[in-house]
Amino acid sequence: MLAQTPIDLTKVDKKNLDNQIIRFGLIAELDAINLYEQMAALTKDENLKKVLLNVAKEEKEHVGEFQTLLLERDEEQAEELEEGKKEVEEITK
Repeated sequence: MLAQTPIDLTKVDKKNLDNQIIRFGLIAELDAINLYEQMAALTKDENLKKVLLNVAKEEKEHVGEFQTLLLERDEEQAEELEEGKKEVEEITK
């Protein structure tokens, strides 16, 4: 993503706007995690690596915050997340 908004938020139906904002927050945090972890894997500087991995860990907490908000607001999302969990459990048993 890196500073690009996937869609124009001004064109989103107002009743779905907050959920889309939350989803964009999730996308941004996941992108940040990937970026920091990739940079940590590339650097030879151990202090820089520690900082990058620590920041990535903080971004994972942010993912949890946005996901919690989304699941509270979008019943279908919560149901589908649970269905996905069940499918993985069935496949991996």
